[in-house]
Amino acid sequence: MTTIHIKNLGIFFSHKTCVEDFSTHVHPGSRIAIIGQNGSGKSTLLKTLQGQFEPSSGSIRISEDVILGYVPQVIYDFELLSGGQRLNNALTKALSLNPNVLLLDEPTNHLDCHNRNSLMRMLNKYTGTLIMVSHDIEFLNGCVDTLWHIDNGKVHVFCGNYDDYMREVKIQRTAVEQELSSLDRQKKDAHQSLMKEQQRAKKSDLKGQKSIQQRKWPTIVSDEKARRAVETSGKKKKAIREGRDDLLEKLSTLRLPEVIVPKFSINAADISNRVLLSITNGSVGYKNGGIVLENINLSLMSKSRIALQGNNGSGKSTLLKAILGDQNVVKSGDWYMPNDIGYLDQHYNTLPLERSVLETIAELVDWSHAEIRCHLNDFLFRKNEEVQAKVHQLSGGEKVRLSLAQIAAKTNKLLILDEITNNIDLSTKAHLLDFLNAYPGGFIIVCHDEGFLEKLRLDETYLVKDLKFFSCE
Repeated sequence: MTTIHIKNLGIFFSHKTCVEDFSTHVHPGSRIAIIGQNGSGKSTLLKTLQGQFEPSSGSIRISEDVILGYVPQVIYDFELLSGGQRLNNALTKALSLNPNVLLLDEPTNHLDCHNRNSLMRMLNKYTGTLIMVSHDIEFLNGCVDTLWHIDNGKVHVFCGNYDDYMREVKIQRTAVEQELSSLDRQKKDAHQSLMKEQQRAKKSDLKGQKSIQQRKWPTIVSDEKARRAVETSGKKKKAIREGRDDLLEKLSTLRLPEVIVPKFSINAADISNRVLLSITNGSVGYKNGGIVLENINLSLMSKSRIALQGNNGSGKSTLLKAILGDQNVVKSGDWYMPNDIGYLDQHYNTLPLERSVLETIAELVDWSHAEIRCHLNDFLFRKNEEVQAKVHQLSGGEKVRLSLAQIAAKTNKLLILDEITNNIDLSTKAHLLDFLNAYPGGFIIVCHDEGFLEKLRLDETYLVKDLKFFSCE
């Protein structure tokens, strides 16, 4: 029996199309992940399935015996709790309905490693239908068997996990690119053949003119051959052009994330290897809240890369605030810190909301307009409307790329990153990974995404637990 039947579904807004003409069946026990770039309409599609939004066109028919459990991305209940605790409470509330269809919107955001692992175990034991929005590759590989990829209003359905999907996309893209290359060669060959035939016709024409002058009968065969050659070449070129247009359209549906190649204002070779940050027998806390973390012993060299891990509320963010010089944090022990510290968090607080993308970089550097445009181009801001857009108009992924462009334009020797993988799509996460692996200085990162951390070239990982600070080495 079909649990959910979707027919010709359309979800439109005045400024964009989220979903157009989507039809599929969701059978009991299906495990589906909705993926796509920030702003593509993933959460809107999930809310439409849940009944919060009426489709603009088409229909969603849900079997009468379906009991829906829904956990949104932004949870307003339980205001005094942390993000992870809110998720746990909202999930418990949804599961109390004993649902046979569970809808989850970015469930791993704000979860620490312990809670992420618990959630994965729970979802793998869940026997009902699961439909979730996620950017978490570990969950996309370990918890689902079907992907709905929203891209430019179209929903592409794929049976398999995320790694299977990307592997198939790369295979298909390579095949299309090879066909395009073959068509380009055919076009070049057809052009060269036409040029040769026209050269032959020109020589024959000169020979015919000479025959007339010598009172001999002129040949018209060469003129006819040249005319036929032009017709044949025109037909070939039309076929090649049409074939190329079809392949380009197909290629647009097989888009792979663009790669950013950042250029930093300092080079790794220019940074001498010395102690950049040192904390000995340190502790941090708040004036009225007591000690949050103690026994902090940390030494960071100029190009070192370290990760801080620990459960929600363990004190990681407080330690970062202390390093950044937050006056609300009380610290003790011996602290040596550089003045040159950059900062990036999930809320992109370094961005001036009312400035344009261009102005955001221009206020940091003494560059020409052309140099700024070139720098922004490296971070995929290429069109005039993109560089003139105000920061508050940008999507989450665009804000991440602009924040990275800021850091690259005025590169700090130490970079602090706090939960920067939350709420970003997979292509933006790839941009962030490329950026950090190329970063010339040192950095400290707090992140619950183990898959992301595994791909970083980290030197050391520290665990924050029970008010203590431990090296995982």
